[in-house]
Amino acid sequence: MKLSRLPPLGALRAFHCVAMLLSFKQAAQQLNVSATAISHQIRLIESTLECRVFERNAQGVRLTDAGKLLYAGTQAAFSALETSVNNIERARRPPTLTITTTSNFLTNWLVPRLADFKARFPHIDLHLHTSVEKVDLTQRTVDVAIRYRETPEDELHNTLLYEDRFAVVASPALAVHTLNDLNHVTLFHVENRHVPAASPDWQHWKTRYGPADLMVGKGLFFSDETHALQAAVAGQGVVIASKLLAEDLIKRQMLVMPFGCSLPGANYYLVTMKDTAERPDVTAFREWIVGAMRGTPASHDGN
Repeated sequence: MKLSRLPPLGALRAFHCVAMLLSFKQAAQQLNVSATAISHQIRLIESTLECRVFERNAQGVRLTDAGKLLYAGTQAAFSALETSVNNIERARRPPTLTITTTSNFLTNWLVPRLADFKARFPHIDLHLHTSVEKVDLTQRTVDVAIRYRETPEDELHNTLLYEDRFAVVASPALAVHTLNDLNHVTLFHVENRHVPAASPDWQHWKTRYGPADLMVGKGLFFSDETHALQAAVAGQGVVIASKLLAEDLIKRQMLVMPFGCSLPGANYYLVTMKDTAERPDVTAFREWIVGAMRGTPASHDGN
Protein backbone atom coordinates (compact mmCIF):
# COMPACT_ATOMS: atom_id res chain seq x y z
CA MET A 1 0.00 0.00 0.00
CA LYS A 2 1.44 3.31 -1.10
CA LEU A 3 1.54 5.93 1.66
CA SER A 4 0.25 9.40 0.84
CA ARG A 5 2.96 12.01 0.66
CA LEU A 6 2.72 14.40 3.61
CA PRO A 7 3.58 18.08 3.35
CA PRO A 8 6.67 19.12 5.34
CA LEU A 9 6.09 19.67 9.07
CA GLY A 10 7.12 23.33 8.83
CA ALA A 11 4.50 23.92 6.14
CA LEU A 12 1.83 22.17 8.22
CA ARG A 13 2.73 24.36 11.20
CA ALA A 14 2.34 27.50 9.07
CA PHE A 15 -1.00 26.22 7.72
CA HIS A 16 -2.23 25.40 11.24
CA CYS A 17 -1.40 28.90 12.47
CA VAL A 18 -3.14 30.59 9.52
CA ALA A 19 -6.19 28.33 9.91
CA MET A 20 -6.40 29.15 13.61
CA LEU A 21 -6.07 32.92 13.17
CA LEU A 22 -7.58 33.21 9.66
CA SER A 23 -4.86 35.74 8.92
CA PHE A 24 -1.58 35.37 7.03
CA LYS A 25 -0.22 38.52 8.68
CA GLN A 26 -1.02 37.44 12.24
CA ALA A 27 0.31 33.95 11.59
CA ALA A 28 3.58 35.43 10.34
CA GLN A 29 3.86 37.57 13.50
CA GLN A 30 3.15 34.61 15.78
CA LEU A 31 5.73 32.40 14.03
CA ASN A 32 8.19 35.32 13.77
CA VAL A 33 8.61 34.99 10.01
CA SER A 34 7.61 37.12 7.05
CA ALA A 35 4.20 37.00 5.41
CA THR A 36 5.99 35.98 2.22
CA ALA A 37 7.42 32.93 3.98
CA ILE A 38 3.94 31.96 5.19
CA SER A 39 2.56 32.27 1.64
CA HIS A 40 5.39 30.09 0.35
CA GLN A 41 4.58 27.36 2.87
CA ILE A 42 0.89 27.42 1.98
CA ARG A 43 1.72 27.13 -1.74
CA LEU A 44 3.93 24.16 -0.91
CA ILE A 45 1.03 22.43 0.85
CA GLU A 46 -1.36 23.16 -2.02
CA SER A 47 1.20 21.85 -4.50
CA THR A 48 1.67 18.66 -2.48
CA LEU A 49 -2.08 18.07 -2.03
CA GLU A 50 -2.95 19.37 -5.50
CA CYS A 51 -5.85 21.45 -4.14
CA ARG A 52 -6.55 24.82 -2.52
CA VAL A 53 -6.71 24.99 1.30
CA PHE A 54 -7.51 28.72 1.62
CA GLU A 55 -9.55 31.25 -0.27
CA ARG A 56 -8.60 34.91 0.06
CA ASN A 57 -10.82 37.80 -0.86
CA ALA A 58 -11.64 41.33 0.28
CA GLN A 59 -13.41 39.98 3.35
CA GLY A 60 -10.34 38.03 4.52
CA VAL A 61 -9.24 34.39 4.61
CA ARG A 62 -11.41 31.32 4.85
CA LEU A 63 -10.77 27.59 4.69
CA THR A 64 -11.86 25.54 1.72
CA ASP A 65 -13.51 22.17 2.30
CA ALA A 66 -10.11 20.53 1.85
CA GLY A 67 -8.60 23.08 4.24
CA LYS A 68 -11.19 22.23 6.89
CA LEU A 69 -10.28 18.54 6.63
CA LEU A 70 -6.58 19.36 6.93
CA TYR A 71 -7.17 21.72 9.87
CA ALA A 72 -9.01 18.97 11.77
CA GLY A 73 -5.95 16.80 11.27
CA THR A 74 -3.41 19.43 12.33
CA GLN A 75 -5.48 20.26 15.44
CA ALA A 76 -5.34 16.64 16.56
CA ALA A 77 -1.69 16.20 15.57
CA PHE A 78 -0.31 19.35 17.19
CA SER A 79 -2.42 18.79 20.29
CA ALA A 80 -0.99 15.28 20.62
CA LEU A 81 2.55 16.59 20.06
CA GLU A 82 2.07 19.29 22.70
CA THR A 83 0.79 16.71 25.19
CA SER A 84 3.77 14.45 24.49
CA VAL A 85 6.26 17.28 24.93
CA ASN A 86 4.58 18.36 28.20
CA ASN A 87 4.70 14.78 29.45
CA ILE A 88 8.40 14.55 28.63
CA GLU A 89 9.10 17.82 30.46
CA ARG A 90 6.98 16.73 33.43
CA ALA A 91 8.83 13.41 33.62
CA ARG A 92 12.17 15.22 33.77
CA ARG A 93 11.09 17.53 36.60
CA PRO A 94 11.27 16.41 40.24
CA PRO A 95 7.90 15.17 41.54
CA THR A 96 5.76 18.03 42.80
CA LEU A 97 3.11 17.37 45.42
CA THR A 98 0.49 20.05 46.03
CA ILE A 99 -1.11 19.97 49.48
CA THR A 100 -3.98 22.08 50.75
CA THR A 101 -4.91 22.50 54.40
CA THR A 102 -5.84 25.14 56.94
CA SER A 103 -3.46 27.92 57.90
CA ASN A 104 -3.66 26.82 61.54
CA PHE A 105 -2.58 23.24 60.79
CA LEU A 106 0.14 24.34 58.38
CA THR A 107 1.62 26.89 60.81
CA ASN A 108 1.39 24.97 64.06
CA TRP A 109 1.96 21.36 63.04
CA LEU A 110 3.12 20.79 59.47
CA VAL A 111 5.73 23.53 58.94
CA PRO A 112 7.80 22.58 62.02
CA ARG A 113 8.11 19.02 60.61
CA LEU A 114 8.77 19.75 56.94
CA ALA A 115 12.54 19.55 57.34
CA ASP A 116 12.14 15.92 58.34
CA PHE A 117 10.04 15.18 55.26
CA LYS A 118 12.55 16.87 52.94
CA ALA A 119 15.41 14.97 54.55
CA ARG A 120 13.62 11.69 53.90
CA PHE A 121 12.30 12.57 50.44
CA PRO A 122 14.59 15.22 48.91
CA HIS A 123 13.35 14.41 45.40
CA ILE A 124 9.74 15.44 46.17
CA ASP A 125 8.97 19.16 45.96
CA LEU A 126 6.01 20.33 48.01
CA HIS A 127 3.63 23.11 47.04
CA LEU A 128 1.67 24.18 50.13
CA HIS A 129 -1.72 25.86 49.83
CA THR A 130 -4.01 27.15 52.56
CA SER A 131 -7.67 28.00 52.33
CA VAL A 132 -10.63 28.41 54.63
CA GLU A 133 -12.78 27.10 51.79
CA LYS A 134 -13.02 23.44 50.91
CA VAL A 135 -10.95 22.77 47.77
CA ASP A 136 -12.61 20.56 45.16
CA LEU A 137 -10.11 17.78 44.50
CA THR A 138 -11.88 16.76 41.31
CA GLN A 139 -10.51 19.94 39.69
CA ARG A 140 -7.00 18.41 40.01
CA THR A 141 -5.45 21.69 41.18
CA VAL A 142 -4.18 19.97 44.35
CA ASP A 143 -3.13 16.38 45.04
CA VAL A 144 -3.73 16.02 48.77
CA ALA A 145 -5.96 17.75 51.31
CA ILE A 146 -5.64 17.61 55.08
CA ARG A 147 -9.11 18.32 56.41
CA TYR A 148 -10.71 18.74 59.80
CA ARG A 149 -13.99 16.86 59.78
CA GLU A 150 -16.21 14.74 61.99
CA THR A 151 -16.70 12.02 59.36
CA PRO A 152 -14.78 10.82 56.28
CA GLU A 153 -15.78 11.76 52.73
CA ASP A 154 -17.17 8.70 50.98
CA GLU A 155 -16.29 9.80 47.45
CA LEU A 156 -12.60 10.25 48.33
CA HIS A 157 -9.77 8.12 49.72
CA ASN A 158 -9.56 8.95 53.45
CA THR A 159 -6.80 8.29 55.97
CA LEU A 160 -7.58 9.12 59.60
CA LEU A 161 -4.61 11.02 61.04
CA TYR A 162 -5.71 12.23 64.47
CA GLU A 163 -8.79 12.36 66.70
CA ASP A 164 -8.58 15.81 68.24
CA ARG A 165 -9.48 17.12 71.70
CA PHE A 166 -9.62 20.69 73.02
CA ALA A 167 -7.99 21.69 76.28
CA VAL A 168 -7.31 24.86 78.25
CA VAL A 169 -3.75 26.09 77.69
CA ALA A 170 -1.96 29.02 79.30
CA SER A 171 1.47 30.48 79.86
CA PRO A 172 3.22 29.07 82.92
CA ALA A 173 3.62 32.67 84.07
CA LEU A 174 -0.13 32.94 84.73
CA ALA A 175 0.06 30.20 87.38
CA VAL A 176 -3.32 28.70 86.48
CA HIS A 177 -3.63 25.58 88.62
CA THR A 178 -7.29 25.22 89.61
CA LEU A 179 -10.55 25.72 87.77
CA ASN A 180 -11.31 28.68 90.03
CA ASP A 181 -8.17 30.41 88.74
CA LEU A 182 -10.00 30.88 85.43
CA ASN A 183 -12.04 33.62 87.13
CA HIS A 184 -8.89 35.73 87.47
CA VAL A 185 -7.47 35.58 83.94
CA THR A 186 -8.61 36.85 80.55
CA LEU A 187 -10.52 34.30 78.52
CA PHE A 188 -9.64 34.06 74.81
CA HIS A 189 -12.46 33.16 72.43
CA VAL A 190 -11.83 31.70 68.95
CA GLU A 191 -14.76 32.58 66.70
CA ASN A 192 -16.06 30.92 63.53
CA ARG A 193 -15.28 27.37 64.57
CA HIS A 194 -17.66 25.27 62.46
CA VAL A 195 -16.24 21.87 63.42
CA PRO A 196 -17.04 20.08 65.66
CA ALA A 197 -20.77 20.78 65.78
CA ALA A 198 -20.66 21.09 69.60
CA SER A 199 -18.26 24.02 69.70
CA PRO A 200 -15.39 23.67 72.20
CA ASP A 201 -16.02 27.11 73.67
CA TRP A 202 -16.08 28.53 77.20
CA GLN A 203 -19.82 27.98 77.61
CA HIS A 204 -19.32 24.31 76.78
CA TRP A 205 -16.39 24.16 79.20
CA LYS A 206 -18.36 25.86 82.00
CA THR A 207 -21.31 23.50 81.58
CA ARG A 208 -19.09 20.43 81.67
CA TYR A 209 -16.32 21.36 84.09
CA GLY A 210 -16.99 24.78 85.65
CA PRO A 211 -16.43 26.88 87.59
CA ALA A 212 -20.13 27.69 87.86
CA ASP A 213 -19.53 31.45 88.19
CA LEU A 214 -17.20 31.74 85.16
CA MET A 215 -18.01 34.88 83.14
CA VAL A 216 -17.92 33.29 79.69
CA GLY A 217 -19.09 36.37 77.77
CA LYS A 218 -16.01 38.46 78.54
CA GLY A 219 -12.47 38.41 77.21
CA LEU A 220 -10.67 38.79 73.90
CA PHE A 221 -12.06 37.45 70.64
CA PHE A 222 -9.92 36.04 67.82
CA SER A 223 -10.86 34.85 64.34
CA ASP A 224 -7.73 32.68 64.12
CA GLU A 225 -6.57 30.03 66.60
CA THR A 226 -2.89 30.64 65.83
CA HIS A 227 -3.17 34.26 66.96
CA ALA A 228 -4.95 33.20 70.13
CA LEU A 229 -2.16 30.72 70.89
CA GLN A 230 0.50 33.37 70.39
CA ALA A 231 -1.34 35.73 72.72
CA ALA A 232 -1.52 32.91 75.27
CA VAL A 233 2.25 32.37 74.96
CA ALA A 234 2.66 36.07 75.72
CA GLY A 235 0.77 35.51 78.97
CA GLN A 236 -2.18 37.67 78.02
CA GLY A 237 -4.85 35.08 78.79
CA VAL A 238 -6.01 31.47 78.44
CA VAL A 239 -7.54 29.72 75.45
CA ILE A 240 -9.34 26.46 74.74
CA ALA A 241 -7.18 25.14 71.93
CA SER A 242 -6.72 22.05 69.81
CA LYS A 243 -4.34 19.71 71.62
CA LEU A 244 -2.68 18.91 68.31
CA LEU A 245 -2.06 22.54 67.40
CA ALA A 246 -0.79 23.40 70.90
CA GLU A 247 1.42 20.32 71.12
CA ASP A 248 4.74 21.89 70.11
CA LEU A 249 4.23 24.94 72.34
CA ILE A 250 3.54 22.63 75.27
CA LYS A 251 6.64 20.51 74.52
CA ARG A 252 8.73 23.69 74.48
CA GLN A 253 7.16 24.68 77.83
CA MET A 254 5.84 27.91 76.36
CA LEU A 255 2.34 26.77 77.31
CA VAL A 256 1.00 24.38 79.92
CA MET A 257 -2.21 22.37 80.03
CA PRO A 258 -3.21 22.81 83.68
CA PHE A 259 -6.22 20.50 83.68
CA GLY A 260 -6.46 16.84 82.68
CA CYS A 261 -9.95 17.32 81.25
CA SER A 262 -10.77 18.32 77.68
CA LEU A 263 -13.62 18.77 75.23
CA PRO A 264 -14.25 16.57 72.16
CA GLY A 265 -13.03 17.79 68.81
CA ALA A 266 -13.21 16.50 65.25
CA ASN A 267 -10.76 14.42 63.22
CA TYR A 268 -7.88 15.22 60.91
CA TYR A 269 -8.10 13.27 57.65
CA LEU A 270 -5.72 13.08 54.74
CA VAL A 271 -7.86 12.86 51.60
CA THR A 272 -7.05 12.31 47.94
CA MET A 273 -8.84 11.26 44.80
CA LYS A 274 -9.15 7.48 44.76
CA ASP A 275 -7.23 7.17 41.50
CA THR A 276 -4.19 9.03 42.89
CA ALA A 277 -4.13 7.46 46.36
CA GLU A 278 -1.38 4.99 45.41
CA ARG A 279 0.77 7.43 43.43
CA PRO A 280 4.34 7.08 44.77
CA ASP A 281 4.68 10.68 46.02
CA VAL A 282 1.21 10.63 47.59
CA THR A 283 1.99 7.30 49.27
CA ALA A 284 5.30 8.65 50.56
CA PHE A 285 3.67 11.70 52.09
CA ARG A 286 0.81 9.70 53.59
CA GLU A 287 3.14 7.17 55.20
CA TRP A 288 5.37 9.95 56.49
CA ILE A 289 2.58 11.98 58.09
CA VAL A 290 0.95 8.89 59.62
CA GLY A 291 4.31 8.04 61.19
CA ALA A 292 4.80 11.60 62.40
CA MET A 293 1.33 11.58 63.95
CA ARG A 294 2.20 8.43 65.90
CA GLY A 295 4.67 10.55 67.84
CA THR A 296 1.85 12.84 68.90
CA PRO A 297 0.43 12.38 72.42
CA ALA A 298 -2.78 10.35 72.53
CA SER A 299 -5.81 12.40 71.59
CA HIS A 300 -8.11 10.56 74.03
CA ASP A 301 -8.07 11.43 77.68
CA GLY A 302 -11.22 9.63 78.82
CA ASN A 303 -13.34 12.77 79.25
